[in-house]
Amino acid sequence: MNETSKGLEVRVRAVPRASKNEIQGIHDGAVKIRLTTPPVDGKANQALIKFLSKTLKLSKSQIELLQGDTSRHKTLRISGISPAELQSRLKL
Repeated sequence: MNETSKGLEVRVRAVPRASKNEIQGIHDGAVKIRLTTPPVDGKANQALIKFLSKTLKLSKSQIELLQGDTSRHKTLRISGISPAELQSRLKL
C-alpha cells in the first residue's frame, strides 16, 4: 500500500468464480479478495469495486482501477480513507 496525494494505492489479487465474496487477507504483498463473479466483460472488476465500496463504506467513485484490467493482479486507488482505517475496515 502506497499513500499518494490522490489516495492510497493498494495491490489486490482477485480470485473470480469463488463460492462467496470475501477478503482473505494479505498474500504476497497484495490483498487477496475472492469474488463470485466470473471474469467476463469486466464484470469481475465492477464486482470488486462494488464489494470494496460496501466493505469500506465509501462511494464507488472513490475506488479507481489503475492497473490490471484483465489480470488477477490489480492496483486500485482508494481515496477518502487513511491507511489505518483501510486496514481496520478490511480486518487485516
